[in-house]
Amino acid sequence: MVERRNPPRAARGGPDAGPLAAYLGRIDRIPLLGVDEERRLAERWRRRRDAEAAQALVLANLRFVVKIAFEYRTYGIHLLDLVQEGNLGLLVAVERFDPARGNRLTTYAVWWIRAYIQELIRRQWSLVRFGTTRAEQRCFYRLRRERQRLERAGGTADPEQLAAALGVRACDLAAIELRITRRDQSLDDPAFADAEETRGDRIADDAPGPEHAAIASERAALSRVRIRRALAGLDARDRVIIERRYLRGPGTTLKELGHALGISRERVRQLEERAKQKMKAELDDVW
Repeated sequence: MVERRNPPRAARGGPDAGPLAAYLGRIDRIPLLGVDEERRLAERWRRRRDAEAAQALVLANLRFVVKIAFEYRTYGIHLLDLVQEGNLGLLVAVERFDPARGNRLTTYAVWWIRAYIQELIRRQWSLVRFGTTRAEQRCFYRLRRERQRLERAGGTADPEQLAAALGVRACDLAAIELRITRRDQSLDDPAFADAEETRGDRIADDAPGPEHAAIASERAALSRVRIRRALAGLDARDRVIIERRYLRGPGTTLKELGHALGISRERVRQLEERAKQKMKAELDDVW
């Protein structure tokens, strides 16, 4: 007796019911394969790379892919997208299937179909790469089921018990669950229902506010007054050195100042250092 593997009737509903119904209508007309016929086709493909045999194996199991894809319908991805990805897994399974092991194709293909579907879900779950470790993958698909099981058994899902059931540490489980439950959100979405303000508008601006600008302006004005006062406290030669080194456009070199003042370059450096120390004592309380 040939096993029927029709997808659930509920699969015909939903946002892509039209295309899905048309797809199901086409694959429903493809007869399923018996054990002997499946083995014969698989051997033809494996030994002679007969493309018609491989095509027959794939077509006869398309309904099985839909059945598996329907199990993942709650992850927010269109069922047809899940089916398409599952079909890629089926192609890989047919390519690698060895009938000599005595298993049915569906027994082997289910792992490839699930792997491709689950990879699609992880890729679309978040822009940030997720499911890169075994612990993340395990929690992603089993977290909800294990929590429900524990709640049915004891009324609550203790974090320690839940982590033990999933084979991860409780501290790791908390971080993984946070990543699972928090989905990506567009900054262009409205901040509230029927509001023109977007989420991006509500992000704090790191630029200085008006109070910082006022403080900076007041400090700059105070600094100019104190610098003029500090310069006035220097003798004429020291004042000339500081002004020409730092306050009049491109700084004059020590050698040029020494030549203009009739002293050595080293002497100019010493006078500059002394003048800076005097000004620093005057200006310390400004900064």
